[in-house]
Amino acid sequence: MREANFLLENNARRIWHPMAHPKDMQDHPPRIIMKGEGIYVTDIEGKATLDAVGGLWNVTLGYSCDPIKKAIADQLDELPYYSGFRGVSTGPAIELAYELTEWFKPEGMTRTFFTSGGSDSVETALRLARQYWKIKGQRDRTKFLSLKKGYHGTHFGGASVNGNANFRRNYEPLLPGVYHIPSPWTYRNPFDETDPAKLARLCANCLVDEIEFQGADTIAAFIMEPVLGAGGVIVPHESFMGLVREICDRYGILLISDEVVTGFGRTGAWSGARLWNVKPDMMTIAKAVTSGYFPLGATLINDKIAEAFESDETSFGSIGHGYTYSGHPVGCAAGIAALAEARRLKVDEKAAASGVVLNEALAALKQKHEIIGDVRGKGLMTALELVADRGTKKALDKKLVGKIADAIYEAGVMVRISGSNIILSPPLIISADDARTIARAIDHGIASV
Repeated sequence: MREANFLLENNARRIWHPMAHPKDMQDHPPRIIMKGEGIYVTDIEGKATLDAVGGLWNVTLGYSCDPIKKAIADQLDELPYYSGFRGVSTGPAIELAYELTEWFKPEGMTRTFFTSGGSDSVETALRLARQYWKIKGQRDRTKFLSLKKGYHGTHFGGASVNGNANFRRNYEPLLPGVYHIPSPWTYRNPFDETDPAKLARLCANCLVDEIEFQGADTIAAFIMEPVLGAGGVIVPHESFMGLVREICDRYGILLISDEVVTGFGRTGAWSGARLWNVKPDMMTIAKAVTSGYFPLGATLINDKIAEAFESDETSFGSIGHGYTYSGHPVGCAAGIAALAEARRLKVDEKAAASGVVLNEALAALKQKHEIIGDVRGKGLMTALELVADRGTKKALDKKLVGKIADAIYEAGVMVRISGSNIILSPPLIISADDARTIARAIDHGIASV
């Protein structure tokens, strides 16, 4: 690798960063991370920080998971790549597809379509949903419904069902026929409702209203995150996803559970759908399936959809969709090892236990610091919403939020900011003491700024 001076001089000069303004990156060069070990990352200056971001929600097993590294190295020696297009399978892809459908059998998943990541998985689910209705002879069912504040990746389909303007506006016009309903977000909602159960019912009523306005026979699917991640870690009432499932069944609409963030233990359950005891029609996964060690994702499919495709004898059942790296043998080998480690370490239980400690510690900070307007989370996905005034809920200035994040970093913890939110998604292997370390660093960062 080039020497440090070269990296520092060229930082943000030849690379555009995702989710950032190129000029801002050039004016304020980002941190250069050089090493990861355990739950810590080390920058080019040699400073080690506890990674409370977990890469990007995905490094659930930390940076020193030797079984995954060995699986990748062994597979590179045996078969570094082969296409998974029609007529060819690889051993790791067959094995991982089996493991995934066994893993998510309680959710009713029986088939796997491999992708390169979460955005690909969402795109696949949307396309398969439309195709399903063509097979069924209901070709007017092309529309999609989703939640405001929801996040579903960056492809045109995913951006269209996204419910955040900052991921949409610069790329409009997007996919037509997409409509959004209010999220069950107790801190900010159009009903000024703070009771989670009542709010869940109000949002469900909005779903019914939108379905009846659009016409149920024009809607292909409703897509939702069981716990909304990038939108600010919005945790619905436990009844909400069940209400959505019942409404989708009533009107014959497919339910897609976007599990790219919530899959594999982050909420304290192996999936968000399982957390809320719901069986969706499709699930999208990525991120933690390899703990971030290799780009891999999948769309999982239930028997109802599988039967329609597999019994079809027309051209509508042929899948004209896929990716060069669908079912990449190295990625699948990494996934097999990652699932085994996640099960062995019981990271779902660890996330639930450490999440209680983290959220209690952050709730205590809310009592101490007036700028913390809200603390919310489930398992090890948590957000602190910073406000200039608790009464008006006016968001704290983004520059000030950035200074707080810098101070937290100096105190030894890496956090992610999104608008006026500090978002935490540490590796699921953190201990209770690690959770308290994160809270102490945030306390220091807010107090010093």
